Amino acid sequence: MLNIKVLGSGCAACNQVEQQAVTALEALDGEGPALEATILHVTDYGEIMKYPVMFTPALVVNEKLVCAGRIPTVEETAAWLREALDGDEAEK
Repeated sequence: MLNIKVLGSGCAACNQVEQQAVTALEALDGEGPALEATILHVTDYGEIMKYPVMFTPALVVNEKLVCAGRIPTVEETAAWLREALDGDEAEK
């Protein structure tokens, strides 16, 4: 299960990061078994400050901050999601 959070005010860059995450999930979903994932767009600054974020947009995967202050590529995002999935498998 992937828990993905996009941290930011809801600006165009934040929305683009969210769309990149959706696109990366769709690409990964075609590689193997169906994925379970949630994507949450966090706009509350109190919640955002719980992470070590200096700049938004930021991307959090399974409570790990993977990117902040820029828009990652779909390929980067897919790699982070794949890494999180591999970590989930290793724990089983």
